[in-house]
Amino acid sequence: MEHEHRQSLRLLTKTILNVLLVWGLANVIPMYFVITGSWVAYIVIGALITLLNFFVRPILYVISLPFKLFATILALIIVNGLFVQLLYEASLFLDQSLVTLDIQGGLMGWSIVAIAFGLSNWLMKIALK
Repeated sequence: MEHEHRQSLRLLTKTILNVLLVWGLANVIPMYFVITGSWVAYIVIGALITLLNFFVRPILYVISLPFKLFATILALIIVNGLFVQLLYEASLFLDQSLVTLDIQGGLMGWSIVAIAFGLSNWLMKIALK
């Protein structure tokens, strides 16, 4: 019983906050966010935001998971690619008769090396815990 009361109160609080958000947006950026009607319009739009957040947002979250995973992987490849680029640039300052470093294969080669570095660092981090 108390849990249901707490849930209802939380839903009401979110609705009130969304109504205030709608009112604030309509007053702060009226050139972009336009609502017509009386104060009832703010309540209706605020309640609609609450309902959409409650029912639709979880579905959209699940649908967007592959995009989030892809973006995370892409960001990791870019970060590790920058690391490999720094490693390559640093190796140019070394005595070329002792050490040379070259990443071959174009973008694919750089991506594979970046992924290999990322996975290796991750595995070392896990192993050394």
